[in-house]
Amino acid sequence: MAQYVCSKLSSTNTLVLGAIQILLGIFHVFMWYFQVFLYMGQIRGVFGIYESITLKAGCTLWGIFFIMSGAVLIKLAKHPTPQLIIIALTLNITCIIAVIVAVILTLVELSSFHSVSYRNFGQAQLGRFVSAVLLVSYSLQFAIALIYSIFGSIGLVEDRRSLAIVTEEAESGF
Repeated sequence: MAQYVCSKLSSTNTLVLGAIQILLGIFHVFMWYFQVFLYMGQIRGVFGIYESITLKAGCTLWGIFFIMSGAVLIKLAKHPTPQLIIIALTLNITCIIAVIVAVILTLVELSSFHSVSYRNFGQAQLGRFVSAVLLVSYSLQFAIALIYSIFGSIGLVEDRRSLAIVTEEAESGF
């Protein structure tokens, strides 16, 4: 039985990337809970309340994709199969798309700030700071998912090429 491993990344590197993805996903989910409690405590004043675009879209809950992708990477490092490589690539591409959408929504949220009631100003500022911190972690998640997607697809193509060469050699022997 052939071992399907990404020739560009060792299993240790894959384990580390998976663990970082899981930690980032947990961080994003906890930040969602923090934002929910932060914005739920607002008092409706004359100027209204601050409504976060990213909270309404659930961007930080998309950390579940990061957790799933990291778990698949850890499973892939321990028991590599072609199906797990494809699943890991699919999940990492999904993570990349989720991060791009989340970054766009976060930038829209941070670029527009309407005045709110003075009672809610501190909470709105803290929520915007959380969004800025999440923007930094989105870039880290994007880099991790992109690195694995590139090297995983290179490894998958190399495995298929080596399989084709072995098949040609076996057929020429008959």
